[in-house]
Amino acid sequence: QVQLVESGGGSVQAEGSLRLSCAVSGNIRNFNCMAWFRQAPGKEREGVARIYIGSGNPYYRDSVKGRFTISRDNTKNTVYLQMNSLKPEDTAMYYCAASKTSCTLVSDNFAYWGQGTQVTVSS
Repeated sequence: QVQLVESGGGSVQAEGSLRLSCAVSGNIRNFNCMAWFRQAPGKEREGVARIYIGSGNPYYRDSVKGRFTISRDNTKNTVYLQMNSLKPEDTAMYYCAASKTSCTLVSDNFAYWGQGTQVTVSS
């Protein structure tokens, strides 16, 4: 059973930075793409960024463009999310997810999920 394990969350002040990591227990190349989602209390889960494992081509939701960077290291079976210039509205539980099929950034397309890591940004 493939496992995704997130790390790197924490509490920071606005304009601070965090780097999230997602380690895959198997071969990351078995997936077509991986993504980061987030869910704030009382809100629906939303896609933040997605990356194709083969090409490395990224995609970002508008609200994080220019601030967040998704990357992958296939030799380490790990995906990262570098988050800079963090805002209080970025506060959420962040989840790593993987898909072997469609990579449109909606939850239903991703069959594999981690347990999440909390990110809290204070003003």
